[in-house]
Order: sequence, then structure tokens, then C-alpha cells
Amino acid sequence: MLDLRLTRAARPAVQLRRLLVAAASAGTGFLLLSCLGYALKRPEAAGSGALRLAWCVVPVAATVYLALAVARTDPGTRPRPGLSAIGLGPARLMAVSALVTALSTTLGSLVALSLFLHLRGDLTGMPFDGAAASFLAAGKSLPLAATLTLLAVVPVVATIAVALALRPRDPRAVVRPQRRYLPFVRQAGGPAMGGRTAGGPTAGGPAASGRTGEVEAAGGGGAAGEGTPAAAAPAGVIDPRFTSPSLTDKADDDKGPGDTPAGLPWAVALVAAGLTAQAYAGRTPPTPAFTFTTVPTGAGLFLLGWLLTAVGLVLAAPGLTHLCGRLLQCARPGALRLLAGRGLMAEATRIGRPLGILCAVTAAGYAVTTLYDSPGRPFGPLSALGALVVAGCAFATLLTVAVETRQGRAETTDALLRLGAPATVLRGAAALRAVALLAFFAPLTLAIAALAAFPLTR
Repeated sequence: MLDLRLTRAARPAVQLRRLLVAAASAGTGFLLLSCLGYALKRPEAAGSGALRLAWCVVPVAATVYLALAVARTDPGTRPRPGLSAIGLGPARLMAVSALVTALSTTLGSLVALSLFLHLRGDLTGMPFDGAAASFLAAGKSLPLAATLTLLAVVPVVATIAVALALRPRDPRAVVRPQRRYLPFVRQAGGPAMGGRTAGGPTAGGPAASGRTGEVEAAGGGGAAGEGTPAAAAPAGVIDPRFTSPSLTDKADDDKGPGDTPAGLPWAVALVAAGLTAQAYAGRTPPTPAFTFTTVPTGAGLFLLGWLLTAVGLVLAAPGLTHLCGRLLQCARPGALRLLAGRGLMAEATRIGRPLGILCAVTAAGYAVTTLYDSPGRPFGPLSALGALVVAGCAFATLLTVAVETRQGRAETTDALLRLGAPATVLRGAAALRAVALLAFFAPLTLAIAALAAFPLTR
């Protein structure tokens, strides 16, 4: 009951984000069911039907990524002090987030099924009943197992992804003890020399006892008491006085603005390799023409180039966002530019990944528009729906991550307001960050999109 109240009592903005997840799930579910209708109508074209189903991996991935971003920004399922006392610990909150995601995506799948049945003419009562009966194989019955399997793809994958991403973790840092050179410790007179018992002589004889006594005298006495050997450690245990402090790993969330995201050189190499593969494939255009339903044998290099370019953009975006923040602080910056630049550098990894995905989707959309820019190959309704789902999910994910970034900066913003910083300066810094990212990534995306689409126009 408490889980249901947490879900229902959310703010309108949170409910709107959940409805966006449901809408994306509905669009993806309809695309999957359309593949089933195509396969029922044309059982002889098994290869084309499988290719249509393979293209649906892209909207499924975009929908799952949006659901994961929405689950991260849900304030009702965020751990807070005191919730564990009433049974809402980290594991229970993770289960609540997974349950909310499952409900949102299942609602979208049910909407997709209802729309699909209306367009087939199986259900009546809507103005568009039977509008796509010829395309969706209205004269044939739907296999129940295949329908349920396709509708369950998005809810199951999204729920598992949210549960894995929000699973409880140990808040303590991972401790990696440093390797120590034991002979050095023995030379220094440490108690790791072995053989000494509480109050008894050491195995090394009087010389060893003398060295141990010198060390204890220099250290001002043992922990148990004033130079007595009773507090000595047993054999094989190194005294903490002769060890260096342990090393701890720095978590991603603890990285400061000066830490540059890794992977930028590899990302640039991937983009260059992808553009090179597409340019090499453009020397011999594939025949027949490349479409979503017919991929000729020679188009494999095109697809590989697109994939490498998209992955390179996604990996390069955090480093480029960090660089954009550094450029904002060049040439004697004022308070506004300093706030905007440091904010971009601190949130480079969080903002950069969805921004890179949006750039990759934009470049791919430009290439697809160039591919279909001819009267003989019109852009069909299902292709338009798939493009709308992918682009909408990428843009909505970027906005959701911006909301998450704002929530993470809430304490810093409150501290600046208490210190007397005007609210207009903070809003101006946020606007400057958005303008700087747009001015930096828009030309870069257009240039990569033009280079990627150039082999298709030859």
C-alpha cells in the first residue's frame, strides 16, 4: 500500500515522464506487432520480415534507455534518512522503481495492442477501424504466443535494466591494500620477524631483541603499554607502524571538475574508422538500392561504418563536454562563465552520454533522409513512426538527465543562494551552458552527418 502511495503521490512532472515512457513503449510495441502482421501477410518473405524485426532493436534500446533515465530521476524512490525504519530500504526502493517501470511499459504495450487491433478491424468503436487491414493481415488470426512475446519484450527488458542499474551497492569505497616488501619490514625492526611470544625471547636471539627494543624505545612504547613486549603482534603479522596507508578507488560521482573523462582518443579513432569505412564502401554503390527492408550484400560495410560512427560519437561526447566547459573559462572569465564552465566540467559524464546519443541519432536521421530523398522510395508510415520513437526517446532522455543534474546540484544552488548569489546569475549560467553545448555540438553533428551521408549521394 505504501508503494502505491509513493507512485500515486508523485508530482505532475514525474507523472509526465512516466507517460512519456508509456508512449515510447506503445510506439515500439506497435512496430513489433507490425512486423508480426507483415510476416503473417507474406510468409514467403521470411528474410524481409526478419530484417524488419532486427531494425526494431533500435527503438527498443531507445525506449529502455529512456525508462532507465526516468527511473533514476524519480524523487519518490530516492533513498532518504528514516525510510529504512519503515521497511523502505535501498532494495525495497529498487523494487518500487522496477515496479513503476513495469507498469508504465506494460500500459504502453496494452495501448499498442489496442491500436493494432483497431487498425486491423478486430475491434470497433474508433474512427480509424480497419484503416490498415490490408497491411496488417486482417484476414488471418494472430498467434497468441507470438503476440504476447513481442508485447513483453519492452516491459521485461526495461524492468531488468532498471533493477540492475538501481540495485543496492555498498557505499564504502573498495579498499585495495598495497603490496609490501616484507624483508624491508624485518630490516626496520618490525615485529613481523616472527617467533616472539608475549613476554618471551624472539627467535633471532639477543641481537634481534636489541633491535626490537630500540624500535620500541624510539616509538615511545607499545599500544598496550609503555615499552613492554606484551603488546607485540604474533608471527607473520605486520605492525601498522611500518605499513603505508591503503589505497582507495575514486568513484565516478566523486570526481571533481578537473578530472577529464577517459576514452576521447579511442572515440575519435572510432569515428574516423567509421567514416573511412563508409567512404570506402561508397566507391562501389550496392545494388539493389539499400532500404530498410532490403539490405544488399555490399551494404554491410555501410552498416558497419554507421555503427562505428555512432559508438564513437557516444564515447566522445563526455570528453567534448568537458572540453566545452574548459573553453567557457578561457580568457579571464567572470562569475557567470566560471559557474557555467565548472558546471559543465563536473557533469560532463552524466550529460555527455545522452548528448552523444542524440548527436548519433541526428546524424543517422540525416543519412536516412538523404537515402530516402527520391520519389521512388517514399518514407513510409512505419519508418516515420520508428524515427519518431528513436528521436523522441533520445531528446526526452537528454531532458530527463538535465533534470537529474539539476537535482544533484540542488545543495550547491542553495548554498550559493544563501551566500547572496542572485537567482538571475544561476539562471544565466544554466542558459549559457545550453547555448555553449548547442554551439559546440550542432556544427560537429552536421559535419559528421554530411560526411556519413556523402557516399549515399554519389
